[in-house]
Amino acid sequence: MTRVRLPPLYAIVDPLDTGRTPTELAAALLAGGAMLLQLRLKDASSGALLESAHAIRALTRQHGARFIVNDRPDIARAATADGVHLGQDDIPVAAARRVLGPGPLIGISTHEVAQAEAAAASGADYVGVGPIYATQSKEGALLPRGIALVRAVRAAVAVPLVAIGGITADTARAVRDAGADSVAMIGALVRAPDVADAVRTVLRRLA
Repeated sequence: MTRVRLPPLYAIVDPLDTGRTPTELAAALLAGGAMLLQLRLKDASSGALLESAHAIRALTRQHGARFIVNDRPDIARAATADGVHLGQDDIPVAAARRVLGPGPLIGISTHEVAQAEAAAASGADYVGVGPIYATQSKEGALLPRGIALVRAVRAAVAVPLVAIGGITADTARAVRDAGADSVAMIGALVRAPDVADAVRTVLRRLA
């Protein structure tokens, strides 16, 4: 299997408490230079999720960026997304692959080395690792694992790693230096007064 190359920033489209729409956020993230977006709308209906996915797919095409849908292989396929990101309680990689076909990416969230090893063995194209730091973007979030988890998972698996959880512009470089191919960010970007400028700042720190 060819190792997937991920951009240094994995930007997640989730309005949280900002009052911004997913499409507005996606446009701002892309304007700042993000080259991979994940759409994460945990409480949206299937219809609303698909509508946002179609709109963001059109934007990412204009910018030559990748587009990932959280949790829902069916929505990813319907919107011709570049892949899906699955949680530990979502359907297995093999089932998602049957929905998506051979081309799209499949990522899996993991929180310990054994889960990361299992995800890689199951055929995941990349592994999410976290939470690295305390996060306010997810209800009932697990306790932060710290950079040590990134180092441990990097030593255990060969697939690309996406670190997530409370990462900011100030901590992003250290997380990537610990072995993450990409750093995922939600709150530090979408809650910024100027989302595009926040993306540019992170990209400068990661360069």
